[in-house]
Amino acid sequence: MPTTQTSGTTRINPSSWNLALGFDQAQLRPAPTRLLTCAGQGSVDRDGRLVHDGDVTAQIALAVENVEDLLHRAGMDFGDVLHLTVHATDVDAVLAGYGLIAERFAPATPPATLVGVDRLAVPGMLVEITVTAGR
Repeated sequence: MPTTQTSGTTRINPSSWNLALGFDQAQLRPAPTRLLTCAGQGSVDRDGRLVHDGDVTAQIALAVENVEDLLHRAGMDFGDVLHLTVHATDVDAVLAGYGLIAERFAPATPPATLVGVDRLAVPGMLVEITVTAGR
């Protein structure tokens, strides 16, 4: 697959296997004037309590909503995400629900990393999403 350029971002994909998961293998962007770094966001409410215990799809959805809230508070949106990291206690379960992540972060398709972990900080948390964004 060729390298493509849209709105100042050069998308670099030597192959196309990653496109079904909604991310580019690399992106070259102009340097942002503002950089947002986010702590991992999971399926927790405003008091830090786990929500959707045992339901990985619902946990993914709320983690993405929590990321979106941080982006909006910084005056940004999903199109400003430069990199996405997903930590999962069950990689196969998260891959089964990954379409939700790909859908919400499209059309930006930021480079992404999925990491399997034994556990996350909040007992019962199955997925945690960390982003770096810039504008």
